[in-house]
Amino acid sequence: MQITATQQVVATLTITDKKGNPAQVEGPPVWASSDETVLLVVPAADGLSAVLKGNTPGGPARASVTADADLGEGVSPIVGTTESITVVAGTAVVVNLTLSDPTEQEDTPPPSARSSKKK
Repeated sequence: MQITATQQVVATLTITDKKGNPAQVEGPPVWASSDETVLLVVPAADGLSAVLKGNTPGGPARASVTADADLGEGVSPIVGTTESITVVAGTAVVVNLTLSDPTEQEDTPPPSARSSKKK
């Protein structure tokens, strides 16, 4: 995934048991960035989501989350990691140049070869 240094995305944590039922979490999950110079991670108060903000161009970086989930047989630590995120410098500006149809050149010296007249 690629975002600019001014963009952000939301990561949402869903924890289920092997049957797909919601699993309880002991305490708020803890979020982290593999490189905070590139990607900032701002978790929600409950830890079940986080805003991932582009910081400076670079990467790739990943956000990770660690939680203690009650999966039916006691509490188990679980870890989730996002896909790689690369932060780029911002919205690219596109420059289009339009060329005219070819014409014959005039016998005029280039500007660097012209002498400047002093008044």
